[in-house]
Amino acid sequence: MSDPTEANGTAGPAEAAGPAESGGGAVGRRVRVVLVDDHRMFRTGVQAEIGQTEQTGVEVVGEAADVDQAVTVITATRPEVVLLDVHLPGGGGVEVLRRCAPLMADAEQPVRFLALSVSDAAEDVIGVIRGGARGYVTKTITGTDLVDSVFRVQEGDAVFSPRLAGFVLDAFASTDAPPVDEDLDRLTQREREVLRLIARGYAYKEIAKQLFISVKTVESHVSAVLRKLQLSNRHELTRWATARRLV
Repeated sequence: MSDPTEANGTAGPAEAAGPAESGGGAVGRRVRVVLVDDHRMFRTGVQAEIGQTEQTGVEVVGEAADVDQAVTVITATRPEVVLLDVHLPGGGGVEVLRRCAPLMADAEQPVRFLALSVSDAAEDVIGVIRGGARGYVTKTITGTDLVDSVFRVQEGDAVFSPRLAGFVLDAFASTDAPPVDEDLDRLTQREREVLRLIARGYAYKEIAKQLFISVKTVESHVSAVLRKLQLSNRHELTRWATARRLV
């Protein structure tokens, strides 16, 4: 594996990612994969679960823990599939997709993205799908179903965990629904990251460490979020985020 960094928990018991192809890593099938997640233990678990190439057909060729590392590793290795976490230091999975857009558009050797996240929030799912990801599965997926999902994405299919597929289809089928929450759209990507972490109960110091920024910068982002959303304190902010399923 090239450029290993850090991750958290093994790919656990399954939430099926859709109808599984028989054979998982059948002989003759090969796919090169990059793992992007900011928790080393999780990446290690996924590697152990799906990275036995002779059995699964999956070859993990790189890892990354933040946006800059992800773009560097993906550009250098040109994998067929990237397993992408939604919440990453440096701008999140959407920023990785934005910066890798030319690689996704390569007609001869496209890099395809499959979001693999603990979040099942509609805003997260729709955001990465609009950004160009081919699918979205949650971290409760089994190793077998994850291997099948990776191969399906490699072949150009769209893959979703069953609980997510319905509202993804609804969101893209509806011409009346606004594509983005107007209030949320006022916030920058970094302000959204700070908002989520505040709503999850993180202290300012913890947020600063998670996002590789200073405590003063966190305070500035929180002030900007409160001002833009016309909220008074972090308790109101938490209720606002919870009501929109952003936590």
